[in-house]
Amino acid sequence: MPLLKQGQLTDDHWVRVEDDADIADEVAAVVSLERWQADADLLKRRNAPVGVALANDQSPDEIADDLDAIGTVFLTFPVYTDGRAFSQARLLRQRYGYKGEIRATGNVLRDQYAFMQRCGFDAFEIADGSDLAGWGRSAQAVSHHYQTAADGVKAVWEKRHGQQAEI
Repeated sequence: MPLLKQGQLTDDHWVRVEDDADIADEVAAVVSLERWQADADLLKRRNAPVGVALANDQSPDEIADDLDAIGTVFLTFPVYTDGRAFSQARLLRQRYGYKGEIRATGNVLRDQYAFMQRCGFDAFEIADGSDLAGWGRSAQAVSHHYQTAADGVKAVWEKRHGQQAEI
């Protein structure tokens, strides 16, 4: 699948590794939460980066103490009606202060792109043949927000309140 970052298609250097598979030393590997929990000490000593894939029913609490050793977190949208990955991303960014890559995988839809960015996603596995210009338009579709979010953009009420304070 193509990888979208900062509005551009980019090469994906991360390789998903099955729980029972060996990991080459030079590979940027993404492992399951279960593998991370079983082999974290070994994985932290690797020379190449390690990522963790969380299923949508797994809590970011499970990796919170290890986030400084994790280069990316893959969060899955199994179907478009399941938005638990939005909450996982916000927890990673806002509660735990995670600065690494948060990648949206699975059923990643263009009409949810701006909302995913607001929650803290910064990498998106999109469908083959996707209209890149359409993804760009989706990112700009909403110019004002009523809620605060992990992206740091001020909500409308914050802007209004700030303007009143300047008068």
